[in-house]
Amino acid sequence: MFAVIKTGGKQYTVAADDLLKVEKLDAEAGSTVTFEEVLMVGNGTDTTVGAPLVEGATVVAEVVEQGRNRKVIIFKKRRRQNSRRRNGHRQAFTLVKVTDILTGGAKPAKKAAPKKAAPKAEETAEAAPAAAEGADDLKKLDGAGPAAVKKLNEAGITTFAQIAAMSADDVARVEEETGLKGKFERGNWVEQAKELAGN
Repeated sequence: MFAVIKTGGKQYTVAADDLLKVEKLDAEAGSTVTFEEVLMVGNGTDTTVGAPLVEGATVVAEVVEQGRNRKVIIFKKRRRQNSRRRNGHRQAFTLVKVTDILTGGAKPAKKAAPKKAAPKAEETAEAAPAAAEGADDLKKLDGAGPAAVKKLNEAGITTFAQIAAMSADDVARVEEETGLKGKFERGNWVEQAKELAGN
């Protein structure tokens, strides 16, 4: 099925899933636009020509991006008048993807609303207490505030025993991953963790 639409003073032949570069439209990328000036609709051997428009026909498209064409140089010179003018121009355009050609006054189908991520949040909330059951209170370490503890937890470190068993290479790796450079040495966390793990 195809249609001939008019937009921006030009006519375009379009079909479903066509990418079309048209004169700039006032719409954001990802939004839906409807072309109501449909001059012709064809489906196989059946073609309807409008007078001037096909009644009840519309073309629905999704805005892919807003952009500008390559620069065109406009150069003007007047002979023997010492007059020159040089300007550049980049024409704005809108790239759209045709999603549907509708006839008979049909309306575009509404997009299904994206599923909410509430179940995932619930799963995370359920998992957090489970993880917290075997975790130690790392805030007992000198200089370990909530932000530092959060970074350690994200790196998989939740107990004093894990910190106590860390070598110098492990400390360097974790500091690099978490951005806590120098924290282990300044707070003497490894020694503190050994004492706290033994209690």
